[in-house]
Amino acid sequence: MANFNDIIGQEKVKKHLLDGIKTDSISHAYIINGETGSGRRLLASALTKTLLCENRTELGDACGHCKSCLQVESNNHPDVRYLTHDKVSIGVDDIREQLVNDISIKPYSSAHKIYIVPDADKMTEQAQNALLKTIEEPPEYAVIILITDNAKNLLETVQSRCVILNTKPLDQEIITEYLIKNLQMEPEQAQIAAGFCQGNVGKAIDFASSPDFFDMKEDTLRLLKNLDNMELPEIMAVIKELSQNKGKITDYLDLMLLWYRDVLMFKVTKDANILLYRNEYKAISQQATARNYEDIENIIKAIDKAKVRLNANVNFDTAIELLILTIKD
Repeated sequence: MANFNDIIGQEKVKKHLLDGIKTDSISHAYIINGETGSGRRLLASALTKTLLCENRTELGDACGHCKSCLQVESNNHPDVRYLTHDKVSIGVDDIREQLVNDISIKPYSSAHKIYIVPDADKMTEQAQNALLKTIEEPPEYAVIILITDNAKNLLETVQSRCVILNTKPLDQEIITEYLIKNLQMEPEQAQIAAGFCQGNVGKAIDFASSPDFFDMKEDTLRLLKNLDNMELPEIMAVIKELSQNKGKITDYLDLMLLWYRDVLMFKVTKDANILLYRNEYKAISQQATARNYEDIENIIKAIDKAKVRLNANVNFDTAIELLILTIKD
């Protein structure tokens, strides 16, 4: 369980919550919205821990040492409820049994009783309507935290009765510095992981810690550096290999995007210091020389189009074959 001080970035959200805690003006309902890995759960846990802390710091953060903090950290606090569900969606019975029917019971040991609903945008309409009356007339001690990937999937009536806090992508430099300092990564690898994750620190940490990420990176670079000289049978073999890793294809495509953005940036600036794939300077320089601006931009568009096609369940082999032939041509 994180303290606010442990969370990278999200300064605006942290300030809003800490100011509310200091002035005793906490809302009864929050929506913490953003993509997975952006710090939503950390913010929810920091808010929970700090609200229940018996000895807050001068800055208003949780002390981390009191009985309440230790109970929250061990997921054993009697006044914290995490809503769970077994199905793809969160049904009305889940909301009624775990929240609506429970919320009238006063806190056991704290001034607040906190309900955290992960994946709240998966609530059915019936479940949201069941929650709505509770959000409209909550007990004074209750705080409900809805964690969402897409708050727009919630009913407008639910959204309007909650304070919506949106997490933001972090600057690449902040993530790079974190990976170097906290995970002892080499600077170049940290820059690639930070660039790859597009502002999502959780994704950066996952991939920086995964040997699969570096294997994918090497496979991608081997393909892109040699593609211009490959014959059709070799290309078809690559497509077959990629089809065996369909679950990771978006990651491969993101790594390709980083490569061609490097090619484009080098063509514009001739500055090797700004490249993510700095060790591949020679290959990037050659491709930047061999292709004009329109070619490179068309490749970048083709990679984005391949993502759209795959999300629309277009035939995998067809989508990848079109992409690779576009890059080769």
